[in-house]
Amino acid sequence: MKYYVSLIFLLAGLLTVQAQETILITKAEVVAKVKENNNSLKISEQDVLAAQGDYRQTNAVLLPNVGISHTGIATTNPLMAFGSKLNQSILTPVDFDPTLLNNPRQIEDYATRIEIQQPLFNLDGIYQRKGAKAKLNASELQSERTQQYIDLEIDKAYMELQLAYKTVTVLEKAKVSALENKRIAANSFEQGYLQKSDILAVEVRVTEIENQLQYAKSNIQNASNQLSVLMNDTSYAILQPSDSLTILASDLSVKELSENRADIQAMSSASKAYQQIHKADKMSFLPRLNAFGTYELHDDEIFQGDADGYLFGAQLQWNILEGSKRFGKAQKSKAEFEKSKLELEQYKAQSQVELNRAKRMLQDAKNNLELTALALEQSEESLRIRTNRFQQGLEKTTDLLMSETQFAQKQLEYYSTIYQHNYALAYLQFLTK
Repeated sequence: MKYYVSLIFLLAGLLTVQAQETILITKAEVVAKVKENNNSLKISEQDVLAAQGDYRQTNAVLLPNVGISHTGIATTNPLMAFGSKLNQSILTPVDFDPTLLNNPRQIEDYATRIEIQQPLFNLDGIYQRKGAKAKLNASELQSERTQQYIDLEIDKAYMELQLAYKTVTVLEKAKVSALENKRIAANSFEQGYLQKSDILAVEVRVTEIENQLQYAKSNIQNASNQLSVLMNDTSYAILQPSDSLTILASDLSVKELSENRADIQAMSSASKAYQQIHKADKMSFLPRLNAFGTYELHDDEIFQGDADGYLFGAQLQWNILEGSKRFGKAQKSKAEFEKSKLELEQYKAQSQVELNRAKRMLQDAKNNLELTALALEQSEESLRIRTNRFQQGLEKTTDLLMSETQFAQKQLEYYSTIYQHNYALAYLQFLTK
């Protein structure tokens, strides 16, 4: 009864898988779709654009600030009324009458004002601009490293999909062999050569393989979904790689940590940004020199300008003491700069340790490949011998089942080791870019 229930669930699962479309895809197609649609890459692009925006804001240190305004007033204030007439160039001798000066009638004034401010000497702003430039450079390098990490994720997900299909292939072959052995065992049982327990053992083996096969097909869906996430494809179709899992050529020579690696350069640029910010905080103790100029149009009617005038000059401004605010700000930026240097050194050390671990992982995978290949060859020969003897009635059912199980396990171990080797190689290349 349990066997039939398991069979029903298995058929239901197979129908579910078959109901979904299987799409054949190459790695090049995956890479192209990921570069076009991946959300992590889009996020890193926006980070770069945000850093570019911060850097462009510092153009204010070099470029003039220009503003224009149009203001309308109505006043009976003696000083404002006299000044408005003076700006409009409409003063007459009568306006100097003390009675009119002290009690003027309402005056309307509409003024158009164009104002320009041009920084001339602003050292703290210059260093802030340099800091923003270093931050932008760090964002660009970090975006480059994100692309490299996504490439590694593509390799991993694609190889996992290849491994999942290899696993299904192995288990399907094992199922065919198990069903054939079941047929032979049934014939032997009818002839009285086997006991009922032997038949049950063979049936259990068939059920085990079917369960493993169902899990393997679920792994195909899982690996396909992971690739879909990388490609930002919400259809979540069942994908099938166009090529099979094979051993990639590896080279352990000349694999050292490079100071030019994008993430290390990004942290170095971030440290330089902190350095420039600290210098800017120190330069804030110095005076600033700015030029300014205004051009005004005045009239008693809106949007007119019968009278005009201009003013220009320069201002040397020195904020000598701001309490302890600037001292504290300089102290904080210095601490952040020193912290960034320590974090950079720590990151380099951790990266070197990770690189050493990756080298050992690749070497272990190479050694394991040789061992699993030999074990696979031996288990295959053992199964061949036991199968021939079983067909002649010279081998126990339990021994045959053990050989079948061992051969399938060694096949799965071998392909798993290929995946581990290829991923270790890809990871090592990622660490040494």
